[in-house]
Amino acid sequence: MTFSVQLGIRRHTFSDLRQLLAKASPPRSGDTLAGIAANSNEERVAAQMCLADVPLKHFLAEWVVPYESDEVTRLICDSHDATAFAPISSLCVGEFRDWLLSDAADSPALHKIAPGITPEMAAAVSKLMRVQDLVLVAKKCENISRFRNTIGLRGHLATRLQPNHPSDNSAAIAASIIDGLLYGSGDAVIGVNPAGDNIGGVCHLLHLLDDVIQRFAIPTQSCVLTHASTSIEAIERGAPLDLMFQSIAGTEAANRSFGVDLALLREAQHAALSLKRGTLGDNVMYFETGQGSALSANAHHGVDQQTLETRAYAVARTFSPLLVNTVVGFIGPEYLYDGKQIIRAGLEDHFCGKLLGLPMGCDICYTNHTEADQDDMDTLLTAFGAAGGSFIMGVPGADDIMLNYQSTSFHDAHYLRKVLGLRPAPEFEQWLIASGVFDGNGQLQHHATLPPHFAASLKLDGGALP
Repeated sequence: MTFSVQLGIRRHTFSDLRQLLAKASPPRSGDTLAGIAANSNEERVAAQMCLADVPLKHFLAEWVVPYESDEVTRLICDSHDATAFAPISSLCVGEFRDWLLSDAADSPALHKIAPGITPEMAAAVSKLMRVQDLVLVAKKCENISRFRNTIGLRGHLATRLQPNHPSDNSAAIAASIIDGLLYGSGDAVIGVNPAGDNIGGVCHLLHLLDDVIQRFAIPTQSCVLTHASTSIEAIERGAPLDLMFQSIAGTEAANRSFGVDLALLREAQHAALSLKRGTLGDNVMYFETGQGSALSANAHHGVDQQTLETRAYAVARTFSPLLVNTVVGFIGPEYLYDGKQIIRAGLEDHFCGKLLGLPMGCDICYTNHTEADQDDMDTLLTAFGAAGGSFIMGVPGADDIMLNYQSTSFHDAHYLRKVLGLRPAPEFEQWLIASGVFDGNGQLQHHATLPPHFAASLKLDGGALP
């Protein structure tokens, strides 16, 4: 089906839904690299005007990646909930935007329709939205998940404590964990990216993280961010695995480039569930995504990177994850050129994921060869907090010395909680108070020495800090 609109003396025509979505996208260096971006602002506006008039029902009749050759498309199609879709089935994309911004689209209404929204619908409506629209609607979505604490509650912000080290040095990782805990970080997960992927090293890290959590009786969960197949092997060796991690993408071919398919993800989820390590819930999966991953794998099928990113969220929601994290600026300037593109992309990803029913976090980050700086990250950080983001990263000094990129620090999470009145996950906050990290009012305390709870657990004489 073709789409066309008259602007002045020029008629703009788009050959199919795939091209229309690509041309309607806000500027992305990745789409330009792929040769599918709008050639001018006029063409982009024309595409957005056409897109606004497309009925939502049309997204169930035309697939941007063929059904026959892509298991992600088949998943989206075959799992679509027609009953949940019914309340919005008569709307076009522009009307859907207006409804989302209305008071009628409150948290219960958004939760009810989430299973009826396809990724392409979510991506389409996001392309018609200003930044403030993305913030306002995402704020209204409350998607809650549980393992040993509760993630995604309104008025709360969790953090992933990310104590990476270039040689997986146990003492350095443990020191970073203690540092993060003393700033109130780590309720989403204490998660390490291993420098190596060998099974012995992964099992060692899993035991290290579990020892910290058990020693301090922390109501949180751990994760070693290795390939799902390695994690399955670690389970078979008796390692204490809490969360099953995997990077995912929005096409079958892109997922194959990660070495996974839907069958492996099901096997991984079942393996993690078999351990029964959750105390409050059984959301055992942790997924990370990023705009541009399908393009970098030459697996994008001519679809724009933001639509493909949203398709990855359909994969994620199939497995009821505890955490989904868009690592928005990590992939580099070939896909998101500068701070402006990173900010917009992060808020789009969060909006689309929340609309599909996911507990969304964001690694607010950039690589050192990107036209971005920490001021850009502060802008995204603040907007993300205002939009009700579930969690961010807590990296010592905001500088990941193993992955060599810039993210957010323990201090940044403290800033955001303080400015916006946000609190950690409730179970984790109670532990922080009991441990002396927070006072009775939930405010971070500053210590010249370690709190007695920590000093006793670490067996330090007097608990003096160096």
